[in-house]
Amino acid sequence: MTYIKQYRCTLCGQAYHKDLDLMTCPTCGESGILDIEFDYDEIKKVVNKEYFQNNRQQNIWRYLPFLTVEKTYTNETLSVGWTPLYLAKNLGKKYKTNQLYIKDDGLNPTQSLKDRASIIACVKAKELGLETISCSSTGNAASSLAGNAAKMGLKTVIFVPERAPLGKLLQLKMYGATLIKVKGDYKATFNLSKAAIDHYGWYNRNAAINPHLVEGKKTVALEIAEQLEFKPTDWVIVSVGDGCTVGGVYKGFYDLYKVGMIARIPKILGIQSEGCSPFVDAFCDHHALEEAEENTIADSIAVGIPRNPVKGMNAIRKSKGTYLKVSDNSILDAMKELASSEGIFAEPAAAASVSGYIKARKENIIKDKESVTIIITGNGLKDQASAMKTIKDWVELKPDLKQLIEYMKENEGDKHHE
Repeated sequence: MTYIKQYRCTLCGQAYHKDLDLMTCPTCGESGILDIEFDYDEIKKVVNKEYFQNNRQQNIWRYLPFLTVEKTYTNETLSVGWTPLYLAKNLGKKYKTNQLYIKDDGLNPTQSLKDRASIIACVKAKELGLETISCSSTGNAASSLAGNAAKMGLKTVIFVPERAPLGKLLQLKMYGATLIKVKGDYKATFNLSKAAIDHYGWYNRNAAINPHLVEGKKTVALEIAEQLEFKPTDWVIVSVGDGCTVGGVYKGFYDLYKVGMIARIPKILGIQSEGCSPFVDAFCDHHALEEAEENTIADSIAVGIPRNPVKGMNAIRKSKGTYLKVSDNSILDAMKELASSEGIFAEPAAAASVSGYIKARKENIIKDKESVTIIITGNGLKDQASAMKTIKDWVELKPDLKQLIEYMKENEGDKHHE
């Protein structure tokens, strides 16, 4: 059984019965994003440390009491979640952070955190007896939905803006999706997907519209807490696009706090690119969100009109965290540094969180003795063109040892020994 208590509109505060089939608030319309409230007293009767110790599920379904789906179709899905949490000794030492952890969600089945939302969408569609799911996406949500739907025998129609990277488009086609590449930005792409979903009656996987998907994304926070023995770090850093992921991170820690599994909610640091920073600008200048340009290499967070502004803002405010923006050049530098120092290859949007961490340390937002978890939301192979900007061309030599020795002396210095 699920432990949903009710739906509540994030704008007007109106509560709605849990059995209603709602996406947004009937009064506020599309801008009335719903939050799903849980019966924490009932969850407490089921969830405790022994529950986790005895749970052999090594994926998202170990957190089923905190989710909004039934168990019926959970054995038909890809194995999403339970990604590794690494102690990043090399980066931590360089930037003098007491404890630095990297949560690598690029190791999910389709290589991004978005699998956590897509798997929920697929199960909900099956529960409702629907055969087709649709969404608009800058790339990761699209490829994630296509892969998870393929496993469950569902059809997908997916809309992407014309700037979507080749790696993500390739995933979509391999997974068998009907791909619609829209001549325009994400705003135009979203509007077309909304019109098509309304016309055809497809299941809506757009995370900002569908309240169930934030509940899937929040499992990354549940995992971080459990992997740290329910003593989360002082800070958790995540890149931000439409506000759903950062909202999910907060919701996961909030759930655990409400059932008494953690003593406090970590401060959340939300990161955006200078080329698309509506949340940062609104937060720092104390005004409402305004439409921003989508001019950044970090395509997965290039959302000029965030569709989940309330949850995106509340996550930072309620956790007593803050927002920062970083340059594209610093994102590229962070991609290279993370890969070469910790062996984790992140796409630009994911590496933005590492760049934000570096900036926060330099500006003393994160103090020396504060512990930190950085969430890597997607794998670097999804955007190879951006990754190529961070490296020099590789050398080609004849199969001749003397030539190799000469090259090593001239170019590699003391990095290697004969």
